[in-house]
Amino acid sequence: MADQPYIELSELRDVQMKMTRFFMAYRFVLEEMVTKIDILQEEFEVAHDYSPIEHTKSRLKSPESIIKKVRRKNLPVKTAVIREEIRDIAGIRITCSFRSDIYEIRNMLLSQQDIELVDEKDYIEKPKPNGYQSLHMIVRVPVFMSDHVEYPYVEVQIRTIAMDFWASLEHKIYYKYEEEAPKELIAELTSAAEAVDALDKKMERIHQELHKKDRSVQPAEEEPFDLPEETLERLLSMARRKPSDE
Repeated sequence: MADQPYIELSELRDVQMKMTRFFMAYRFVLEEMVTKIDILQEEFEVAHDYSPIEHTKSRLKSPESIIKKVRRKNLPVKTAVIREEIRDIAGIRITCSFRSDIYEIRNMLLSQQDIELVDEKDYIEKPKPNGYQSLHMIVRVPVFMSDHVEYPYVEVQIRTIAMDFWASLEHKIYYKYEEEAPKELIAELTSAAEAVDALDKKMERIHQELHKKDRSVQPAEEEPFDLPEETLERLLSMARRKPSDE
């Protein structure tokens, strides 16, 4: 009996270590995806003088949330099952200004050779009955550990600012009323979703009109050092003089 507390403590430490290793791959894949998004955003901004991404938010499900979802889906609480069936343990939400940005971001992400599209649900083309709109993707990205490679799933949600505001309000309502919101409140929420849809479409038309001239003029791409020798020398000379001139 005297040894039992020691055994329990050692088992607890073993579980904690395994849990830490389990979540490590998901934490790493989130960091990798956020870095990819940051690079694409900066490159797009330099190339087009415009950023399609307003902000990005990432999150990891807690162990409690994972267990609740496993039980809700009537699945066995097994690590292998959780890895395969619970595909939103790691999640990223990308918010942008316009509808066209959503598909621009989607295409840029999926053009990455190491991002594998597993599933996609377009709730913009086909909104949910309550009016919810967003583009959802499940992707897999390799994570190179010290002795093996893991391919954790990541849920990516892409939506406009207006869609995100509506979804946030819907979540608060359902949380407050424990998914049993009054019918009149649901009706108001559905009406708000229609207003969001109309606003997004109007803003998209304005956005397309503003950038019509930008798209019609496509300058030829040039490498920065592919210049006549005398022009290059003149630029270098100007760069050398600039600090002393100031």
